Amino acid sequence: MSTYFLLIHMDKNKFWIVILSCIILNSCAGIKESQKAIFLDKSYCNKQIVEKYTEDHLPKSIHNLYLDSSLTNRLSMSSLNIANAIGILDLLTKYYNFMSFYRMHPTTETKINLIEMMQQINFKINVASLEVSAISSELDCEEERASQFANYLKDKESKTENNLIIGSIIIGASGAIAAEFISNNSSNNNLASEFTIGVSLIEATLGVAILLNKKKIEFRHPVNALSDIWTNSAVSRYFPPSIWYYLNYENPKKNEKSLAKLLVDKWLIFGQVSKGNDKSKNKMYDLLFGEGGKYSADQLKNRAEMLDQTESYVSLMKQDLKKLSFEIEKLSFN
Repeated sequence: MSTYFLLIHMDKNKFWIVILSCIILNSCAGIKESQKAIFLDKSYCNKQIVEKYTEDHLPKSIHNLYLDSSLTNRLSMSSLNIANAIGILDLLTKYYNFMSFYRMHPTTETKINLIEMMQQINFKINVASLEVSAISSELDCEEERASQFANYLKDKESKTENNLIIGSIIIGASGAIAAEFISNNSSNNNLASEFTIGVSLIEATLGVAILLNKKKIEFRHPVNALSDIWTNSAVSRYFPPSIWYYLNYENPKKNEKSLAKLLVDKWLIFGQVSKGNDKSKNKMYDLLFGEGGKYSADQLKNRAEMLDQTESYVSLMKQDLKKLSFEIEKLSFN
């Protein structure tokens, strides 16, 4: 009953002040918690140190290279391309020539040389595999970090929305009862109507607040893998030469796009990158492909999905490395 008497006897200005104060206090609490989340965010994802390199450090396209027939007759094109990406084409040619020599002159010294070369080949493949795993783990870490912030914001939005809905229900019910009480106990017939209109306006205000309940949070990513993919740069600040070559390789005979270009196409087709007016596009580009800024929960979720897609494409390199290893095993000298 105390709520009804408060509504009845409260001055209109005071009534609005109370409602607005509740909303502001709720927002301030959200801001403080958001600031705390930013303070606690210590990204340990980017531990890769990729040395700066030029286009000269990138492998030449395999279609511009002379390939020994001893390899082209025994290894698939995908295996030859991944061998080119990790820089072991010459070593494979040398290995096969030594293997042919060993068959004619099966000496212990030749066999030892073959074993040493095979160890070098396996070492290169293992290093490349570890490199792919390292990049994939960083992308996965950044993805989880973006998802965690997105879930955090969604949770805050949900709690605020629930509070506003509960407040709207309480105010609506209390207002209806209070208006009826005023109508039955006051000689001023207009007072109940004015009071009902005031309560309705408050409910409308809370409804608008629910619709506008979209929180944002500062989210930084000074090391941004998506940037190099989007700009299609000649060299990468994030991906080492072998992986960057793999992502940007295009087969001229099949007229196929590179994995990096396919990624960008999918981002555009599925609306992960804005197609709005120039101003909104540039704002979105700066946010996603720059060093960060104010993100909403949906934008963070979108960023996490883009990182996940990039990770999947990078991980495809392991399939080619595995295929290369199997095909090399067939070049047995036994």
